[in-house]
Amino acid sequence: MKNDFIWGAATSAYQIEGGKFADGKRSSIWDEFCKKKNAIVNNQNGNKSCEFYYHYKEDIRLLASLNIKNFRFSVSWPRVMPLGPGFINQRGLDFYDRLTDYCLENKVDPWVTLYHWDLPQELEDRGGWTNRDIVSWFSEYAAIIVNRLGDRVKHWMVLNEPVVFTGAGYFLGVHAPGKKGVDNYLPALHHAALTQAAGIKTIRSACADAHIGTTFSCSHITPLNPHNIEDILAAQKTDALINRLFIEPLLGYGYPTSTLPFLNKLEPYIKSNDIENLVAIPDFIGIQNYTREVVSHSKFTPYLNAKIIDAKTRNVDRTIMNWEIYPESIYEMIKQFNRYKEVKEIYITENGAAFNDRKIDGQINDEKRVNYLKSYIEQVLRAKNEGLKVDGYFVWSLLDNFEWSEGYTPRFGIVHVDFETQHRTVKKSGKWYSNYIKEFQERNSSIVI
Repeated sequence: MKNDFIWGAATSAYQIEGGKFADGKRSSIWDEFCKKKNAIVNNQNGNKSCEFYYHYKEDIRLLASLNIKNFRFSVSWPRVMPLGPGFINQRGLDFYDRLTDYCLENKVDPWVTLYHWDLPQELEDRGGWTNRDIVSWFSEYAAIIVNRLGDRVKHWMVLNEPVVFTGAGYFLGVHAPGKKGVDNYLPALHHAALTQAAGIKTIRSACADAHIGTTFSCSHITPLNPHNIEDILAAQKTDALINRLFIEPLLGYGYPTSTLPFLNKLEPYIKSNDIENLVAIPDFIGIQNYTREVVSHSKFTPYLNAKIIDAKTRNVDRTIMNWEIYPESIYEMIKQFNRYKEVKEIYITENGAAFNDRKIDGQINDEKRVNYLKSYIEQVLRAKNEGLKVDGYFVWSLLDNFEWSEGYTPRFGIVHVDFETQHRTVKKSGKWYSNYIKEFQERNSSIVI
């Protein structure tokens, strides 16, 4: 059969769009969270960012010029339904119509994520992900988007990294909306798991030929001492929390309570038929991997009895996010998710790195990022060549952008953005990625019997 491996680039609405209150958009939880003193590095925010809302045509043309024919972007819920159920902001919806049409006009295939963390503040005021009604709120929102774009958009992703937005936003409080504690975390976790299944069913009902998935953050977990039983158990618990928590209920396995007994505390939030309603087999899953984590036993950490030994402490090669550069991690995660027989297709929907990019004489010679991407992509193709399911790769990110609580310091883009002038400059990594895609397609363009 002809090679059909997908190459793309990924973004998200709050991180690139700007246009904070343009055309009827209202506040998201990230707009409000950024107002909190010291919540974001240098008290920055996403009010303007890359101004993709105004520069999308330039960016799509740039994408196409780089041989990148698949573009992952997200819809901003507060741009389309800023007041929640029963109200549609047509001007916001029109933007995604224009964006979709312009992608197709430039022969770029849109891959749309419905939720990439920017919940309308109006819904957070009603409890956000801790409110069980969010399952129906999201289903209504999803149906509106799919009914509007489904005649042109074929690839859909429901949630982006639910383990992150529930854990960081509703347990640790380091991401929006800044809530803390197990009493916020447990209902948010369960409602997000219900929502990912409901979202798949909603899209399938609205668009019979849709290609539907959802995305999971993941890290290869290894024990600090592979011969120490306590470290091994700590690694197993961490793996269950980071890598298994949301995919297993979706596929019909239920929550991994045998490894994480504290999940039995979910019982008060589980209503009649919930266990069945957690299940919806997707057409594909997106996995998002950047690094591995090394874990040791810790009697002082509640629930897990585990702690992550950070990359700096271990004195290993790392990015400015203090994430270890460990290319085999992505291979190991592809292998791990292949073990689920229900998984039909796997795409790497995010992978990339932040380094201290310097613009010299108008050029960004980001050799470290080139080496990072090259080494990780080699591991992806290693998995593919071994016969494992892996069907595509999306680099994170097309553009330098607002990197959540880290603000604008970490630059992940293969395209540099001057946030003052909005000038775009393709980095060496962008040129390398473009050439790599072209060469890959030329090598694999023949039909294989």
